[in-house]
Amino acid sequence: MTGFAFDAPTVIRTKRDGGRLSDAAIDWVIDAYTTGEVGDEQMAALLMAIFWRGMDRGEIARWTAAMVQSGERMDFSDLRTVDKHSTGGVGDKTTLVVVPIIAACGAAVPKASGRGLGHTGGTLDKLESISGFTAEISTRRVRQQLCDIGAAIFAAGQLAAADKKLYALRDITATVESLPLIASSVMSKKLAEGVGAVVLDVKVGAGALMSSEAQSRELARTMVELGSAHGMPTRALLTDMNCPLGTTVGNALEVAEALEVLAGGGPPDLVELTLRLAEEMLELAGIDGRDPGQTLRDGTAMDRFHRLVAAQGGDLSVPLPIGSHSETVIAHRSGTMGNIDAMAVGLAAWRLGAGRSRPGGRVQFGAGIRMHRRPGEPVAAGEPLFTLYTDTPESIGAATAELDGGWSIGDTPPVPRPLIIDRIVA
Repeated sequence: MTGFAFDAPTVIRTKRDGGRLSDAAIDWVIDAYTTGEVGDEQMAALLMAIFWRGMDRGEIARWTAAMVQSGERMDFSDLRTVDKHSTGGVGDKTTLVVVPIIAACGAAVPKASGRGLGHTGGTLDKLESISGFTAEISTRRVRQQLCDIGAAIFAAGQLAAADKKLYALRDITATVESLPLIASSVMSKKLAEGVGAVVLDVKVGAGALMSSEAQSRELARTMVELGSAHGMPTRALLTDMNCPLGTTVGNALEVAEALEVLAGGGPPDLVELTLRLAEEMLELAGIDGRDPGQTLRDGTAMDRFHRLVAAQGGDLSVPLPIGSHSETVIAHRSGTMGNIDAMAVGLAAWRLGAGRSRPGGRVQFGAGIRMHRRPGEPVAAGEPLFTLYTDTPESIGAATAELDGGWSIGDTPPVPRPLIIDRIVA
């Protein structure tokens, strides 16, 4: 494509037919979509073309830069800041724990977060299940919290403004699982956020946006290169997402589990991943000699979380919501719990109302699933395996159907998988 006069059908056709989008075409389409000149239906077609045809590294870099330019940019270069981002998982509530840990260790975390995307949960949906909590805070408020508390978790707002629209559109057009779109979405927000360094948690497996390790590794490398090219030290961990993380999936349920970890307890896999991410973040931030685990044992991380929630209007003294209807899946035989498929659990929670099916849709804060047995644990016939919660009981049948086939009971334990698969640096 050449010249300076662009139109949406031509841009769509170019990518549909396997062509390469020029820098000028990318700049134009991102700006035109942000201002409304290109409509959702046209961008949806382009997203699907990108999903099928892909982008080369140059296109991804330009798409990312155009999204950064589409909105505001923050600048916290005078503070010691570091951030963490997950590519999305089932039951992944590590942000709720690692942010106050890092704040308690002396760095600041300006965490621009998102809402649920597809079958994966969103940090903002989780936090907004806390009575009164607001993610809509000004840049001035963010800076004040970073200085006073060391943390702020907030909606991206006009940071990478194009991404906010694209993020919602991808969610409802089956274009979430696209390497170029994931990489550019994540890194445009991190670059616009003005953070000093970032650690990426790139999921691998059934419940990840990228199911194969090769795809996840390529995604991690792409994002690490994007960050490094913009002068933002970036590294990534490849982590397993074949099984849900922790024992709960769903907004308020996950907040409650995060509070267990902050109190010094919680599921071992969730604690392991959280502490490993914290170690990587502290190293990138240049903070030596601090033990992130100590902040859980001595209560300093819990204190930071309470201060963070209170600063953003939340009241943890109000009980977290729980679905008004529940149903329990019972073990039909004795034996050993087999693998639990993260995608099946994620889709079941989505069916129960924990996620959304259209942009701006409401989620049920109290909807979700509690897993009573983990892979490899002994099971007795008649024992509860999963409890499903929802405010819409008519959804339980569809949720149970999603869950069927996603778990098993056998005579021998499944082969254990490492939680942390690899570490990727620039």
